[in-house]
Amino acid sequence: MPQPTALCVYCGSNSGRHPEYVESAHAFGTELARRGIALVYGGGKVGLMGTVADAVLSEGGKVIGVIPRQLVEREVAHPRLTEMHVVETMHQRKTRMYELSDAFVALPGGFGTMDEMFEMLTWAQLGLHKYPCAFFDVRGYYTQLREMMDHMVHENFVRKAQRESIWFGDCMETLFDWMAHYESGYMPKWIDSSSVEA
Repeated sequence: MPQPTALCVYCGSNSGRHPEYVESAHAFGTELARRGIALVYGGGKVGLMGTVADAVLSEGGKVIGVIPRQLVEREVAHPRLTEMHVVETMHQRKTRMYELSDAFVALPGGFGTMDEMFEMLTWAQLGLHKYPCAFFDVRGYYTQLREMMDHMVHENFVRKAQRESIWFGDCMETLFDWMAHYESGYMPKWIDSSSVEA
């Protein structure tokens, strides 16, 4: 596929323990703007979410937020986005973010980040989309998750090709090059539990 036109970033509403998380989120947003790729994200002004959005905006890039109404009412919505889509539920939020995007990247984050990214991984596994999904692994944040996915393959719960279609790394240039050359490795999810895949 060509370079994404709108990239969905999932990341924390907190900034994390180490300054490298904020620095990487800022650098990622700057790179999106430099490449002319629109940012799609959860619409917040706090944590890594706010950092990546501010970085895109400061470089003149396009930022599209999608946020549930209850979070707007708690005053965490970013006030300066190019577009803001206000929805009623978290399910609608995830669906709308998917509809607006053609690639998905997780920066460090918590339960919400995992929930959103794993839904996209599941949809890819089921053949509902053929877009790239990647984990930007700042400070080795996702090392244990990568090992867990490899364990899922070893234990015959995930196909090797499905695991290999997910990118992990901490080099932006490599990530964007990978996305530009991405080809979906979709194959049916179901596998014979009586045989262990090589």
